[in-house]
Amino acid sequence: MRLDFLKDRIDALKRERLLRVVRDRESPQGRTIKIAGRELINFSSNDYLGLANHPSVVAAAKDALERYGAGSGASRLLSGGTELHRELEETLAAFKSTEAALVFNSGYAANTGMLSAIADSDTTIFSDELNHASIIDGCRLSRAETVVYPHRDMDTLHRLIKKRRKRVLIVTDTVFSMDGDIAPLKDILEIAEEYDALVYIDDAHGTGVLGGGRGALHHFGLSPEPFLLQMGTLSKALGSMGAFVAGERIVVEWAINTVRSLIFSTALPAHVLAASKEAVRIVMNDTTLVKRLWNNRDILYTELKQLGLDTGMSQTPIIPILMNSNEEVLRLSAFLFERGIYVPAVRRPAVKQPRLRISVSAVHTREDLLRLVDVLKEAKQCGLC
Repeated sequence: MRLDFLKDRIDALKRERLLRVVRDRESPQGRTIKIAGRELINFSSNDYLGLANHPSVVAAAKDALERYGAGSGASRLLSGGTELHRELEETLAAFKSTEAALVFNSGYAANTGMLSAIADSDTTIFSDELNHASIIDGCRLSRAETVVYPHRDMDTLHRLIKKRRKRVLIVTDTVFSMDGDIAPLKDILEIAEEYDALVYIDDAHGTGVLGGGRGALHHFGLSPEPFLLQMGTLSKALGSMGAFVAGERIVVEWAINTVRSLIFSTALPAHVLAASKEAVRIVMNDTTLVKRLWNNRDILYTELKQLGLDTGMSQTPIIPILMNSNEEVLRLSAFLFERGIYVPAVRRPAVKQPRLRISVSAVHTREDLLRLVDVLKEAKQCGLC
């Protein structure tokens, strides 16, 4: 049979404990979710500020849905865009202190589209070894020479760039999504200035989280230099859907004319844009959610360290618990699930070392955090971690 090769490969994934299955929610996104009829405390979501269910975000989406309908019907360059696209882009440019911004359907579409539009065979890209898969694929699509430097290793990056012969682009996540550590942006921008390089940062997990919510540059007290492009998502801390790139106006103009993932994709519907705009407004005007997020993160991180668990390099609300094998992390995840806590196991190829990836939210209660700690204490007594 023509598809027998797929069965063989799926059987191999099963043997290696690498087969993935989808567990869909039966509830809204939130501090608790329902899966297979069970209510679980949710430590798997990137909805860091709880904005996916914020009343004013939902109200904004409802209003736009009634006004503009359910679908956009076309790509942005045809008739798919609305005035809400323009309003959101103006809001995002102000949010990121840049000349302009451009909305994309997802972070993956933004990274693969933008990197292949600003880099080509005359470019050398320097990419952190732990960058997101969308960055890796964007580098491949660009057909640029790509040099992968060791994670956050600025000495090696500096040494490698000295040897470059082409136009240089440095690309990095700001917050690394599986380890929760932060890129040394100040050093990267200094290297870029020295060697006249462009810099592209993926601030997907920094937007709404770092720098009082304004992102990684604000976290480090840095200005958005003309040679810098910022990508951020609307689907994580901002609780909606989509992504954006912010930078100089000329970059946005070039993107509108060249980025395939923008030109050949149906535009996001208006109610998504309205929800995103309201979420950005909340973050720009109210710092209490971000403060609550970091307070929760600090409580949980302190408790996990006291338990002696290996939390890797975490500096953010992403806190991994590193394990030695697929079997161990799957057993621990199942143990938590049976006790009403949802933290999926993360295995290869997403990471080299298996782990639980805990995501802390501003809407978690202190009781939620301590319940997770208590269950992990029990798991440790059972020899599961």
